[in-house]
Amino acid sequence: MNHKAYLALAIPLIFSTITTPLLGAVDTAVVGQLPDPANIAAVAIGSMIFNTMYWMFGFLRVSTSGFAAQANGAKDETGGMLAITRPFLLAAFIGVSLVALQWPIAKWSLPLLSSDPQVQALAADYFSIRVWGAPFSLLNYVIVGWLIGMSMIKFSLFLQVLMNCINIALDILFVKGLSWGVSGVAAATLIAEGTAVIIGIIVVWRASPFKLRLPALKKIIDPSSFKKMMKVNRDLFIRTLCLLTVFNLFTAKGASFGTETLAANAILIQIHYIMAYFFDGFANTSSILTGRAIGSKDFVLYRKTLKLSFQWAALSSIIIAGTYYILSEQIIGLFTKIPGVIETVGVYEGWILLFPLAASFGIVFYGVFTGATEAEPVRNSMILALLVFVVSLFIIVPFAGNHGLWLAFILFSAGRSIFLVMFVPRLTRKLFPSVK
Repeated sequence: MNHKAYLALAIPLIFSTITTPLLGAVDTAVVGQLPDPANIAAVAIGSMIFNTMYWMFGFLRVSTSGFAAQANGAKDETGGMLAITRPFLLAAFIGVSLVALQWPIAKWSLPLLSSDPQVQALAADYFSIRVWGAPFSLLNYVIVGWLIGMSMIKFSLFLQVLMNCINIALDILFVKGLSWGVSGVAAATLIAEGTAVIIGIIVVWRASPFKLRLPALKKIIDPSSFKKMMKVNRDLFIRTLCLLTVFNLFTAKGASFGTETLAANAILIQIHYIMAYFFDGFANTSSILTGRAIGSKDFVLYRKTLKLSFQWAALSSIIIAGTYYILSEQIIGLFTKIPGVIETVGVYEGWILLFPLAASFGIVFYGVFTGATEAEPVRNSMILALLVFVVSLFIIVPFAGNHGLWLAFILFSAGRSIFLVMFVPRLTRKLFPSVK
């Protein structure tokens, strides 16, 4: 494994993963062309609710990828089928449950995230339409995670790009052409997610490296294997709750500074998502290689993966920060034309330049741990980083305002990286105890 082979996996994975935040980014950009900043704020609030719902169950993609990569490395056909069957059934159940619980979710979350009646009304319209896509979104996590774990990168890329192309086309049609506003943005995302799942099932069926057979029920619910999957999912679930706590506290606190600041923060957070998912492409690469190394018991591949992960986390953070610095004016212009919001973004955008440098190692090495299906260190490092954020929030924000809010977020991001990397030596000893 060398840089060329690593990048051969990473580049298509970057394009695949970076399409995920583009759903929210495109939604924000389209409504950003409307004259009232309340539209941007409403989509920001609505997107935050769905980020909360979906990210809580993001383990469906991550753990599926890790278990599939290990089965692929071990050439375990039955393990490969179980790696998609178990989370697929779980995703369907969770998705339907979220639809059934839509009324209490909206009633409790909207007032927490905004006190503006107009923003709340628009966000409620957005939520009431897009919530029907919950099963599709979670099933898509499983499909994409399995394709990535089985090293079928081009198919995962195809599905993600297709979903975003449909979303963009329908956003323009519904908002620009039919003047449906925020409701049109939600409808476009719903249709795009549903279409992606239908086509994804067809892709899995036709592209699988082995004959697809539904495993026996006894194997699906095998206590030891099921317990391991749920343990990994539990730790990743807690990790995600910590992450979502940070973003919800960030959004709620930002809302207290006024609608324009909320809108500006929403745009910068969307840019942050794109940066984070860029790193996630490297994380997925490291996850595949780590899973493959463990499945084949190849310590040399594992050690090389660690080295490449470190090098590309460092290099890509510089590239991403530099690219945004050069193109920031053009990037912000894609999101909004409202002068007040643009001016407010300019006040705070310097913080987003620090994000890649602070977060890169935490995100990339997250892939190493998930590929090893060792999620406990991920959970513990995120809990520690959350504590850093909360303490910073209470100490810095009262006198530094929105600048203090962004500083707290950067400290949290740096904490993610530092605390997780500290667990790498322990992970190595656990996976390869006989190697000195």
